[in-house]
This record gives sequence, C-alpha cells and structure tokens, in this order.
Amino acid sequence: MTPPDALAAWLSGALTRHGAFAGTVHRYDAAHDLLRLAAAVNVPEPVLRAVATIPRGKGMAGLAWERRAPVQTCNLQTDETGDVRPGARAVDAQAAVALPVFDRGPSAGLRAVVGFAFRGERPFTDAELARLTAEADGLPS
Repeated sequence: MTPPDALAAWLSGALTRHGAFAGTVHRYDAAHDLLRLAAAVNVPEPVLRAVATIPRGKGMAGLAWERRAPVQTCNLQTDETGDVRPGARAVDAQAAVALPVFDRGPSAGLRAVVGFAFRGERPFTDAELARLTAEADGLPS
C-alpha cells in the first residue's frame, strides 16, 4: 500500500493537472466494509473529521461506491439533490465529483473513491469526466 505522504503527493499532482482546488482519496476497508480517508488536500479540519470514514451510500463518495459510477454536483454550496452532505459545504469550492476506482481483473471490487473539488460552479462534460476517471484509475496501490 502506498504510504500516506506519497498518496497525498499523487493527489496534489492530480489536482494540479486538472485545475482542481481540493480533493480526497478514500480507500476501501474490506474488513469494516467502509471507506477510510487516506489522503486529503485543502480540506478543512472539521470536514476531515466528518469524512474520516464513510459508509456505503452516504455523501458523494459513499454514493459513488454504491452506484459504481461518478457522482457530481455543479455547486457544493447550493446542491439540493441530497447527494452532498451538509459538512461538505465547508470546503471552499463549488463543482465537485467523486469517482470510484476498481481493481482490475475478474473481481473488479472497489479499491477507492477519489474526489475532486473545483472553485467555479459548472457541470462536468463527458470528456472531462473521462479524463478525471482516467486520472483516478491511476491511483497508486
């Protein structure tokens, strides 16, 4: 498993490459069947505490896990879908996406969920989601 500092460095580079302001990596903890925060960049301490562990189906990361697909919002601050948990609004960003990352091969189990948050409000195009998904798929083991 990648050491926390190396994972944070990967995340910081991914954010820079895509113009994102903040982000997280949650690794799947099979022993407890939940997501566990493994790295974060520009995420306030209260949010870090709130997202330290995430069950399936809760918040954007938990929904990305449950749906096995990206979960996005045009604006964290005003989202009314119910996908965004109230604590996420403490991140100084608007557009955000949570991307599930799967093992390769026949098992294809969840490995992690990578989150990107951007300063501006906007929808994500299919091409942008494909680029972000490819980046997330490059998450070190």
